[in-house]
Amino acid sequence: MTGRARGVLLVLCGAIFLEGIDVAMLNVALPAIREDLDLSTGTLQWVMSAYVLGYGGFMLLGGRAADLFGRRRMFVLWLVVFLLFSGLGGLATEGWMLVAARFVTGIAAAFMTPAGLSIITTGFPEGRQRDKALLVYAGTAAGGFSIGLVVGGLLSAIDWRWVFFAPVVLSFGILLAALALVPASPRPERAGQGVDLAGAVAVTAGILLLVFGVERATHVPAVWTVGTIGAALLLFLAFVLIERASSSPLVRLGLFRSGALVRANVSGLLFAAGFFGFQFIAVLYLQELRGWSPLRTSLALIVIGVDAVLSPLLTPRLVARFGNARLIFGGLLVASLSYALFLPLAADWTYAAMFPGLLLLGVAFSLVYGPLTIVATGGIAEEEQGVAGGLLYTSFQFGAALGLSAVAAVNTVATEGTSPAALLDGYRAALAVPLAAALTAAAVSAFGLRARRTAATGGPSSGDGGGGGSAAPGGNGATTGVGRPAAIGA
Repeated sequence: MTGRARGVLLVLCGAIFLEGIDVAMLNVALPAIREDLDLSTGTLQWVMSAYVLGYGGFMLLGGRAADLFGRRRMFVLWLVVFLLFSGLGGLATEGWMLVAARFVTGIAAAFMTPAGLSIITTGFPEGRQRDKALLVYAGTAAGGFSIGLVVGGLLSAIDWRWVFFAPVVLSFGILLAALALVPASPRPERAGQGVDLAGAVAVTAGILLLVFGVERATHVPAVWTVGTIGAALLLFLAFVLIERASSSPLVRLGLFRSGALVRANVSGLLFAAGFFGFQFIAVLYLQELRGWSPLRTSLALIVIGVDAVLSPLLTPRLVARFGNARLIFGGLLVASLSYALFLPLAADWTYAAMFPGLLLLGVAFSLVYGPLTIVATGGIAEEEQGVAGGLLYTSFQFGAALGLSAVAAVNTVATEGTSPAALLDGYRAALAVPLAAALTAAAVSAFGLRARRTAATGGPSSGDGGGGGSAAPGGNGATTGVGRPAAIGA
């Protein structure tokens, strides 16, 4: 890898670190924000949900925009938007101002993140060099979230507004580095590839409604939730019909004939659901039942960030030896074990009793997150890398929303009263949700092991082991080999 390639990777890792630290710091700062702005529980929930809606709703459009209008151009433009609206969030004096700023910040991340990922997947040659770059990238994302928990606690103790101002400083430095180091990509050939506005409107509205319905499921009547999700499904049906008829679809439906891509996205959705659902319950347990401060809670959970070290140092060696499919399957089993260790949660657990489960979760993240990224983007044509990245991050984001809503619903139903014993019953019941999600994800990923064995015996493969063909950019399902892009690190 050349010095220029390392510089580009450093910039892109900085951007994904920024996204992780931004979300984590806000999580810790919510109580201080509520007190200062006198927010209701509903408004406070929207401070988080607005970001999820913007991020999850516009991710596919962001990925396609990177492919059509230039990855560097989209990355830099939306990094500027991220910077500006993060700063505006810190200046908010009313709840609605903060919610609006977070929604636009989420949209900016939805365009910036797939652009950054596709710069890696098109700039590094497919194989060991790209895999290592993606694993470093994944480890940095996890590191941002882990460090953000601690930094958010420290900044909130000074003034919660610094939780928004700190990312402004960091993103400005990343912006300067991106302008200097990230090379301008060749102008994309857009002849006959207009923007599929009808498809973009249908799928974005569908995702927004679906995430919105899941996020609000525990706060509104069931009839409202069913109606919202039903409307979202109708929009997805309209999207499929539009894409089938479009000469330049937003998402070519032939992509979904890749078993590896589908497995990676489903496994990623379920893994994110379990991971974020578990963290939500763990924070409630430590702060509501045990009375721990936000900073103490952050320091307790930071052990999960061990994946920031393991992902770039250990995971590449494991991928080279065992392949992505085995690592993903094994990591999901480790995650299942981690959640199972928390099922007998007690009111007087010491940190030593919690530590093994938290450590195993960090190990599981290092085994799953990076390899999923490799599988979801491997063998995809260069002109569709942005869409592939957008699909994966949409799955992660929707999975997070689904997991949070599911554990909140189970916790609410299972908690009968406000006594410590009642709270503990609710937490124990809710912890079954992450375990079920991880076990289901492991079952889905197990099909990748069979595909890998088929490839080893000379049969067709979906690419879970790291190789495989790709869906052709023209048409709706033919498969061809993919020529290698011009590599940054070649």
